[in-house]
Amino acid sequence: MILRRTPDPNPALTRALRATLAGLWAERLARCLWPAMTLALLGMAALGFGVQDIVPPLVAMWGAGALLLAIAVALGLGVWRLQIPTRADAAARLDRAMPGRPLSTMADVQAIGARDEASRQVWSVHLARMQARLMQARPVPGDLRLARYDRYGLRYIALTGFAVAVIFGSPSRVTEFTEIAQIPSRAEAVALGPSWEAWVQPPPYTGRPSLYLNEVDRSSLQLPQGSRVTVRFYGQQGVMSVQESLSDRGEFDPEAMAQDFEVESSGRLSIRGPAGRDWEVVALIDQPPEVELRGVAQRERGGLMRQDFTATDDYGVTGGEVRVELNLDEVDRRYGLALDPEERDALTVSLPMPSSGSRTEIEDAFIEDFSEHPWANLPVKVAFTVEDARGQTGETDAEAMTLPGRRFFDPMAAAVIELRRDLLWSRENAPRVGELMRAIGHRPTEAFRSPEARIRYTESRDLLLASLDAGEIDSETRDDLAQRLWNLAVLLEEGELADARERLRRAQEMLDEAVRSGADPSEIEELMQELREAMRDYTRQLAEQPRERGEAPPDGERMEITQDQIQELLDRIQELMEEGRMDEAAELLAQLNELLENLQVAEGQGGEGGMPGDEAMEGLGESLREQQELSDDTFSDLQDQFRDGEPQQDGAEGDDEGEGEGGRGNDLADRQRGLADQLRDQQLQPLPGEGTAEGDAALEALERAQRAMEEAAEALEEGETGEALSRQADAMEAMREGLRAMGEARAQDQRERGEGDDQAATETGDGEGRDPLGRARNEGGEVGTEDSLLPGDEVYRRAEDLLQELRRRSAELDRPEAELDYLRRLLDRF
Repeated sequence: MILRRTPDPNPALTRALRATLAGLWAERLARCLWPAMTLALLGMAALGFGVQDIVPPLVAMWGAGALLLAIAVALGLGVWRLQIPTRADAAARLDRAMPGRPLSTMADVQAIGARDEASRQVWSVHLARMQARLMQARPVPGDLRLARYDRYGLRYIALTGFAVAVIFGSPSRVTEFTEIAQIPSRAEAVALGPSWEAWVQPPPYTGRPSLYLNEVDRSSLQLPQGSRVTVRFYGQQGVMSVQESLSDRGEFDPEAMAQDFEVESSGRLSIRGPAGRDWEVVALIDQPPEVELRGVAQRERGGLMRQDFTATDDYGVTGGEVRVELNLDEVDRRYGLALDPEERDALTVSLPMPSSGSRTEIEDAFIEDFSEHPWANLPVKVAFTVEDARGQTGETDAEAMTLPGRRFFDPMAAAVIELRRDLLWSRENAPRVGELMRAIGHRPTEAFRSPEARIRYTESRDLLLASLDAGEIDSETRDDLAQRLWNLAVLLEEGELADARERLRRAQEMLDEAVRSGADPSEIEELMQELREAMRDYTRQLAEQPRERGEAPPDGERMEITQDQIQELLDRIQELMEEGRMDEAAELLAQLNELLENLQVAEGQGGEGGMPGDEAMEGLGESLREQQELSDDTFSDLQDQFRDGEPQQDGAEGDDEGEGEGGRGNDLADRQRGLADQLRDQQLQPLPGEGTAEGDAALEALERAQRAMEEAAEALEEGETGEALSRQADAMEAMREGLRAMGEARAQDQRERGEGDDQAATETGDGEGRDPLGRARNEGGEVGTEDSLLPGDEVYRRAEDLLQELRRRSAELDRPEAELDYLRRLLDRF
């Protein structure tokens, strides 16, 4: 008889029931056995990390027993609570998960209407529908979420510990669980191999490698101070011990299984017990760093302080700082410094450290700008401090010095800086500073050459007086005033000079003042460099833009001098200053000024030799001078109004008085509008660099200047003289920007023209087209030329005339000795 297996009419339902049953098994096993699994994972993680080596064997044995008992109890409780799932449980869960509960429906019979054909047909359709759903049955997964049973996430902690032990620990040591209860004898400990480990980790900043002492054969060691020694014993506690005299940890348990300490001094380290070792240790003491100043502090160009220093350390300097304190005992307590100063914290600035390379020996310079600090140019005490990686410090003795800072040689700028210093010294000086500022501003036109400087000074003075009227001046207002006065002093010192001759004059005046006031050599050198630059710009201006500089000297004498000779004269002046012969240097400065005043330039023929836009630039320069004059007149008008009383605003009263003021205001407004129209016309002329970035910047600046002029005219018509002054200052600043941009564009054009302009420059006739130094004019914009000074025999004739003139003047013994010495040196050269 052959048995045939009946085909499964619904394989999808069968697979769904089996998978659902498997999910029920997983769900109920997880809920019952998770405590036992958690304890087992924790135990394996502890063994993987070697906890059995750290704790005493007895503790390890009792701990292992307790863990096994806990696992057994948890496992027993889990099995006791386990409800074995059946196929009926799986069918019930699957039936509940499907819409209409098709499994239950297929087991039902029609209760009513069984004899009614229509009812039977409806029931048959319903059963067919349920059968179709069973054909699409899908298994229901088990619910493995255990959060409501494990509220503290212990299972995740155990799993994480086990994973870390597998990755970073020694998973093979889990098999040592059965060996925990076995306590080896001393002989067994020796037979099993090393029962201890020790290693030394020097401080990272030393750059030395770690030492594994088990492999060190020598009996003496040299270890850096601060090295960390780690000792670990394995086996029964009490078999091994440590004896050491290296650290300062005081009393300790020599038989502790894990010991860590740092090397602080030389001594002995011993591992006592089976396979023990001894070492004589020499501690390499980390010496504190040292810092030393080299030379005295210098004042660099711009008022920067420079102090050279050397810092050393056996392992390297990690940082340092400079501490500056006011030396009140050495301060000249007069004038604004007579009051007690306000409390200020010591000034600390970080020392520069090399970003790469060794720091064991550093030779560097501390450079800082203290010019704006209240203690600038006052007696202070300066100390340098350095630190190493161990936290040890080295410090220099407090060096008494005058804190270097920028010095001002313009008399008005120096006065403003002194007022600023007094205000920062103590706010109680505010009334005194206010009185001095009121006195200085009595005749501002004579005190300040620049309208912008007058405006800034007036604003600062009014702010100070208003604060005093409102009560005591606060720190914020005081600091704002200090910044305003600093900016004003810089403006007065550096000026806003667009003309090379004026810059040269200012450079000469400042150098002369520095010589007479006994300035530092660094300041003399800086001012000499400014004089050289101003001289170079002046000679270039003479060479590029020839114009008549006035009448000839009274005796009709005319002398040409080369730029090399001017440079030689400047070198001689600097040499005298360096030698301390200030009087002779002052005489040469005066002679240089007289020589430059007597330079004459022949009127050029113009025409093809000029650069495009030269005429427009000259016109703009003239417009700028006219705007400056108009601003001076506007400021004078404002002063007159305040002397006569407040100007009328509504016109309701004082019509007679206001008529004269209105007439002056209308006249100034008409002049201002005329200048605005003139500037508009000049913008329509050919300008240097048209179509380039520089040319566009110049045109934009001129448009801003024109708008500012128109706004100034409107303010003058409305009687707002102060607002008009501000707009006029904006207009002048914009015009200067435009001139600078056109100068850059012109220089670019000159470089592009190159050789063509050089050739054009050589085509001028005798006595024409040459600069004041006797050279053929280079229309390309550069000073000098490689061509001959004069063609043919004219060169020799002119040279002979020049030598005769030098001989004649050197024979006039009534001339100053410095000039005679200079003339003799010129004759020696030729």
